[in-house]
Amino acid sequence: MSRPGPGALISINGLGFPPQNLARVVVWEWLNEYSRWRPYTATVCHHIENVLKEDARGSVVLGQVDAQLVPYIIDLQSMHQFRQDTGTMRPVRRNFYDPSSAPGKGIVWEWENDGGSWTPYDMDICITIQNAYEKQHPWLDLSSLGFGYVIYFNSMSQMNRQTQRKRRVRRRMDLAYPLTIGSIPKSQSWPVGANSGQPCSCQQCLLVNSTRAASNAILASQRRKMYQSSGTGTGTGTLPVRQSNTFNGTGTTLWTGGNGPAGGAAKGEPGRSPSGAPGGNFSRSQSAPGGAQLPRQNNLNRPGTQRVAVLSTRASIPPGVPALPVKNLNGTGPVHPALAGMTGILMCAAGLPVCLTRAPKPILHPPPINKSDIKPVPGIPGICRKTKKKHLKKSKNPEDVVRRYMQKVKNPPDEDCTICMERLVTASGYEGVLRHKGVRPELVGKLGKCGHMYHLLCLVAMYNNGNKQDGSLQCPTCKAIYGEKTGTQPPGKMEFHLIPHSLPGYTDTQTIRIVYDIPTGIQGPEHPNPGKKFTARGFPRHCYLPDNEKGRKVLRLLIMAWDRRLIFTIGTSNTTGESDTVVWNEIHHKTEFGSNLTGHGYPDPNYLDNVLAELTAQGVLEPSSKD
Repeated sequence: MSRPGPGALISINGLGFPPQNLARVVVWEWLNEYSRWRPYTATVCHHIENVLKEDARGSVVLGQVDAQLVPYIIDLQSMHQFRQDTGTMRPVRRNFYDPSSAPGKGIVWEWENDGGSWTPYDMDICITIQNAYEKQHPWLDLSSLGFGYVIYFNSMSQMNRQTQRKRRVRRRMDLAYPLTIGSIPKSQSWPVGANSGQPCSCQQCLLVNSTRAASNAILASQRRKMYQSSGTGTGTGTLPVRQSNTFNGTGTTLWTGGNGPAGGAAKGEPGRSPSGAPGGNFSRSQSAPGGAQLPRQNNLNRPGTQRVAVLSTRASIPPGVPALPVKNLNGTGPVHPALAGMTGILMCAAGLPVCLTRAPKPILHPPPINKSDIKPVPGIPGICRKTKKKHLKKSKNPEDVVRRYMQKVKNPPDEDCTICMERLVTASGYEGVLRHKGVRPELVGKLGKCGHMYHLLCLVAMYNNGNKQDGSLQCPTCKAIYGEKTGTQPPGKMEFHLIPHSLPGYTDTQTIRIVYDIPTGIQGPEHPNPGKKFTARGFPRHCYLPDNEKGRKVLRLLIMAWDRRLIFTIGTSNTTGESDTVVWNEIHHKTEFGSNLTGHGYPDPNYLDNVLAELTAQGVLEPSSKD
């Protein structure tokens, strides 16, 4: 596969950092729940850049340029996106690309989803597709990027390598993303723990953070070596830095074979494993799924090559060479093989040996269990909860809901309303946009529990923009919930019981197993597309908790969240891109029973505290904990 030259960092002299006066394209991106960075549109990015120039520590109201983003605000100081009607916070980042790449030209690649609408690819994939398109390649395999799809440019279609299903793709012209010149500011680009300021402790976040730290150390070491080499020459005993030939202008290979050509080993030349031991004779061409010839495909995508390379490296790994697990080499599953691959590339670039090995498979389920061994959870009444289709009650008057939780402020302070970003002493920014009988645009109120102040009209607008009006209100500043928050979870069944097996890290306790089952159905008026069918993939879903005091507390609160329809919702899957399907709703569950290879298993000593914080953020508290 041909790898594009432009990327998130422009490589200059092998250091990965551009000079201060080089122009770059700015793309703002947000992190979804599957740890994938999704780009905002070019219009939104221009708006964010304009606000950034005026106030680098301010807030950006996205609804001012995109009507679909009305509930969203970006806080530039903390680099987080906040959704006002649900309280959901997501990290954002300011990423940089070459001006000659797809975002710099205003080129957008999209695929057609099941609903007939078009979904844009992630920015790195978009750049890869455009690069292959410009080089007039007949097709492109995305397996090396962690996606099991092949794109055929002649028919403008995308094919799933596993199911052979095809979808249409399209290339369209849009507004070019904004340009900037100058140094890259430091910005937060990874999520932190909820309400604690501590980094997330899941295995995937730990891997990414350690990879980032390792890459910084390697690049710093590489710069020192280059400066020493350029200042004293190689005749003084200082060796020059060995430049990696992992990437080149026309092809990609992860086997860096000694003194071969810049593009890797030539045809017929013996390939080499990362440890330097001879491997098999690898050819650069491979038959494509559609009968076409793949130009210079990554060797790691070939099943035969994987088997030969893994066997040869296992027999020839010298002592002290770190083994680097590569997850999902075939591109299936939610974990990117690029995490392990990039670590290997960085280590090779610094002249360090590395060996790629296969990671063990996750243990998702416990051993078989007899029905007689399944017991009720002590202290929890019942073993099953069902939710039926609930018809929405008559919508409550937004003005009445807001006034119920607010106290009128006669002399407001001269500070910003964080909803409309206008001063509290002036009229609401929604004046002329929203007209509501009995609510004057200059009225200001204070929320009774947290004390934060807003224009009354702004809170009415925020309440109206929610996908449901259940009589509850959430402070957009501190996320304090007023009333009882409910969700849009479709009808289904929740079962919970005790099984006679222990989770890793809880060897002295049994395990609580939760089974969620939601069938397909028709969306209600509170859902994105009322009257349209929704799918429910992967059900029944099995989740696990330790049978101790805190685990039983989490179960009680999860039952309460289930009754309030907060566990699931209907939306678009960020892994498959399928729309109108049942997805998780911001309350994390452990779905891996006997391992923690995906970050969704045990041991994880912080999980119970983290999920309790997530439940609190949704307003789910035990009766004794309520104010």
